[in-house]
Amino acid sequence: MNNFTYDLIIVGGGIPGLTLACGLRGTGLRVAVMEAQSEQAVDDRPRAYAISPLSANIFRTIGIWEQISPAITHFPQVVLSDADYPHRVVFTPADLGEPAVYYCAEHRVLQGALRHQAAIDPHITCCYDTRVQAVSYGPHQATVTVETGQGQQDLSAALVVAADGINSQVRQQAGIKTDGWNYWQSCITAFVSPARSHQNIAHERFWPDGPFAILPLPDNRCQIVWIAPHREAEAIAALPPDQFMAAMQHRYGDHSGSLTLLSQPLVFPARLMHSRRYCQPRLALLGDAAHHCHPVGGQGLNLGIRDGAMLAQVLSTAAQQQQDLGDIRVLRRYGHRRRFENWVMLLFTDSLNRTFSNRWLPMMVLRRGVLRLMIGWSPLRRLMLHLMVGFWGALPTRTPAMRRGIALKNSQTTQRGFS
Repeated sequence: MNNFTYDLIIVGGGIPGLTLACGLRGTGLRVAVMEAQSEQAVDDRPRAYAISPLSANIFRTIGIWEQISPAITHFPQVVLSDADYPHRVVFTPADLGEPAVYYCAEHRVLQGALRHQAAIDPHITCCYDTRVQAVSYGPHQATVTVETGQGQQDLSAALVVAADGINSQVRQQAGIKTDGWNYWQSCITAFVSPARSHQNIAHERFWPDGPFAILPLPDNRCQIVWIAPHREAEAIAALPPDQFMAAMQHRYGDHSGSLTLLSQPLVFPARLMHSRRYCQPRLALLGDAAHHCHPVGGQGLNLGIRDGAMLAQVLSTAAQQQQDLGDIRVLRRYGHRRRFENWVMLLFTDSLNRTFSNRWLPMMVLRRGVLRLMIGWSPLRRLMLHLMVGFWGALPTRTPAMRRGIALKNSQTTQRGFS
């Protein structure tokens, strides 16, 4: 059994974990990324995400924006509406002072760009089909036992970062408790193509049983995010394709003509989860391992991206000052900032869903009054949009590596594994 020593080991090779790894490029820190799935399985997840301007700025600083920008959609408008209520709130780039209100990117585009960016740094090792069996935490380092095709191996690092999803085994083994609940709703996702151009305009329409979002993609495709009560969602997804599309057309509207189904509908339950702490000596939580919110507003991945950027900033500063990366005093700089801001966003998405997902007349009158106020009074509309995109909290600044302008090169360097 060989011993491998790193400065930090990231458990989970998804977008938040790779954002952290790429944010540390050029710092000289030795980073290992452990992913249980194969490289192809991680890349091929049939998902698309709403990307906020703040997340776009983070991708610019780590050097992948020029690569992904042509393959993603830039929204000139995001339209917010309440069922069949005729008054609609239209968010535009002028409300933010940004080139676009939001963006939309497929998982494979983001994952592939981040994975390649990590591969061209000789200090970053990405290992796939590698399962973490156990983690032990000592006073000076953590030991991670992994299972690979060559058997078990022990890795050592000053810090372990759990980025292994909502059911994080690393978090559970560390005894970190979570709070939250399961919603009465499930989320249906599918890719469709409208007969007429979607004009890159995104829609979030609230219905009494749950929100319905349209996220436009390149090549006149869209991802649909349809929230409905559990049994109804399962029944809708199980319909024959023609009946499923008829039901979707009613929610989608006829503004883009008839729809063509491009993918099998997927269903997953909506949950809210928040860890009671984000760090302890030698361990930090990242992304869905730390928090999980309702799909409304497309906040989940953006919170994980901001986690990765903030932790990269904290660790880069600690490395410059020759501090122990796993020291709880260092990790609290990350935990205190991100836990409060993520809690605010979890509360925001929960309140937004509960406010609109009901037929209670006083609430309907109140929310539609707020919509009219947002239409007529731009400060309220801008405040709401700034909250949604994250332009209100402690923004991640550029790490020393980012300030040196590390850009994506045409390197043929391949990812390294265990030898």
